[in-house]
Amino acid sequence: MSAKAKRLFKKFVSYAGLFFFVIAAGMLYWQLRNYSLMDIARALWNIPFVNLVLACVACLFGYIALSLYDYLALDYVGRKVSWWKWMLAGMLGFAISNNAGHAVVSGGAIRYRLYTRWRVPGSDIIKMLTFSGFTFFLGYAAIAVIGYFLVPNDMFAHSVSASFGVNGLFIFCASVLLAYYAIAIMFNNKSIRIGEIKFHIPSFGMSLVQTFLGIMDALCAGLVLYFCIKPYIDMPFGVFIGLYVIANVAGVFSQVPGGIGVFESVFMVALPESVDKASIFGALLAYRIIYYVLPLIGVGGLFFIYERWLRARMRRWIEEAKQKMPHIQMPQIPHKKHKLNPEK
Repeated sequence: MSAKAKRLFKKFVSYAGLFFFVIAAGMLYWQLRNYSLMDIARALWNIPFVNLVLACVACLFGYIALSLYDYLALDYVGRKVSWWKWMLAGMLGFAISNNAGHAVVSGGAIRYRLYTRWRVPGSDIIKMLTFSGFTFFLGYAAIAVIGYFLVPNDMFAHSVSASFGVNGLFIFCASVLLAYYAIAIMFNNKSIRIGEIKFHIPSFGMSLVQTFLGIMDALCAGLVLYFCIKPYIDMPFGVFIGLYVIANVAGVFSQVPGGIGVFESVFMVALPESVDKASIFGALLAYRIIYYVLPLIGVGGLFFIYERWLRARMRRWIEEAKQKMPHIQMPQIPHKKHKLNPEK
């Protein structure tokens, strides 16, 4: 690929998020054109308190599952750090990337800052980010494939583009899953070099663990929305989780930060016209607040406390070193003096 083609491709990727966001905003406006802001606010307010608590509990377990991505990735590269460190790095990394999008850049930057401080080499951090990316995709791809058979075919029948996209997503996810497992079986204990970094192929057992962990993450995240939306629509959980993952993967591929707008559009397009769209949108807002905003505030606060504690400890070490410096006797290097012998 020439330098000019690379620049064009980078521009396309950069503007793709804006393009899909504009399309999603237009779709959302069309879906909600008959409702007022008060209708949406009322729907948000009318979610039962018990459901909100259950959604928060599901969110907590979801972020614990996300932190296990880092634990599994550390095991993949053969590194060990304290449990609270990989939990902090995992939760904070995903809290940032979920809101900012571009997970490799946003979540990777904070992980690089933390893990280099904990003496994990940069090459291993790149391996960890790559491994965690596959873990995330394997879980969501598996549920997308399962959800394809759980979601009724007529859900997207009234939208040709949505139906085409769902079928294409199923073929893509199924192909990638089969290819990943085939590579894990055929090239077990083999390595591949990309640039100066050497990646070893995970075993088939490790790939299954990755898929299971990704599924747990997707289920917990889906439960957050399920508890918020349950008062407004009666939908079997199997159908719901399939629809949730399809909408979520579409949001990830759109490159829009947090999939905002795209996720809501795909989700609402699949619902029947008889459903009160204002209530659904209110539940989606509650989901956004619980799963995206609250973890960013909570884990971000923990990171701020950790940074302040670390700086205070560094200042204390410097002060102690300054106090001890005057009492340290510096060794004196003897100088040989050559005296002239007058007799010679």
